Amino acid sequence: MDPRTELSEFLRSRRARLRPEDVGLPDYGTRRRVPGLRREELAQLAGVSTAYYIRLEQGHGENVSTAVLDSIARALRLTSAEREHLQRLTKPPRRRSGRAAAARPQQVRPALQQLLDAMEGVPAYVLGRRLDIVAWNRLGNALTGDFSAMPPEQRNMAWHVFLDPAARELYDDWEGKATDVVGILRLEAGRDLDDPRLASLIGELSLKSDDFRRLWAAHDIRDKGHGTKVLHHPVVGRLTLRYETLRPAGDPDQVLVTYHAEPGSPSAESLRLLASWAATGPAEGVGSATPTAATEGRESPAEQPR
Repeated sequence: MDPRTELSEFLRSRRARLRPEDVGLPDYGTRRRVPGLRREELAQLAGVSTAYYIRLEQGHGENVSTAVLDSIARALRLTSAEREHLQRLTKPPRRRSGRAAAARPQQVRPALQQLLDAMEGVPAYVLGRRLDIVAWNRLGNALTGDFSAMPPEQRNMAWHVFLDPAARELYDDWEGKATDVVGILRLEAGRDLDDPRLASLIGELSLKSDDFRRLWAAHDIRDKGHGTKVLHHPVVGRLTLRYETLRPAGDPDQVLVTYHAEPGSPSAESLRLLASWAATGPAEGVGSATPTAATEGRESPAEQPR
């Protein structure tokens, strides 16, 4: 992906969502050709010249200072995740090439896999780069999908949400889940714009899902966090679960996602039933993706069978 294009589209999308009254500017009732603040209004709020801001919004962010970025972020009312995204689009971190970074095998430490396996009553899985699902425990496998039975290219949370028909039945608020996933994927893209496998994934989702194209065009940014999800599980029915996202020390590209139910709630009992059901399944429900499972090259859209 082109960093200049990404920066330009991101800034325009954030400016378009603001109205003069949102930021304390007078609205004289004149008709606006496009929604949101005008460039000169945003420049005024940020304390920079209109010409300077226009150049930045055209994608020229190479020499912008941190102080100016902070001023623009405040003027745009950016969240912390959006601020990080803006920073990375203008000042990409020095790292090995995208191809070298993307080629590194995605594996969890043996101790982390042992922890997953020990969490018998807690559904859990590990997400790696591009939202690839790289490890899981038996109950995590039973809750959101049989990861061990999925083809390697489908062990990905974005692929699951947009291209797996079962996902629309599983998530009570599918639109909210999809919006979060796209926002996180946007943040991932900003961290490594040169990742060819991420570009291939985005291309595949764009070709096959109208909903993904719509949400991707919004340029919304999310970070993994915590909250509550309502699921409609095909075996145990409705589940109201809280989720937490934990970052293992020393593994910046991985996050551990866990789910739990309110103690004594109907969902807690349903989760116990699901655990009992999962325990009778095959042993391969527990495990991690091998280097060839979650990290082998995904076919480009042009190579996909039609």
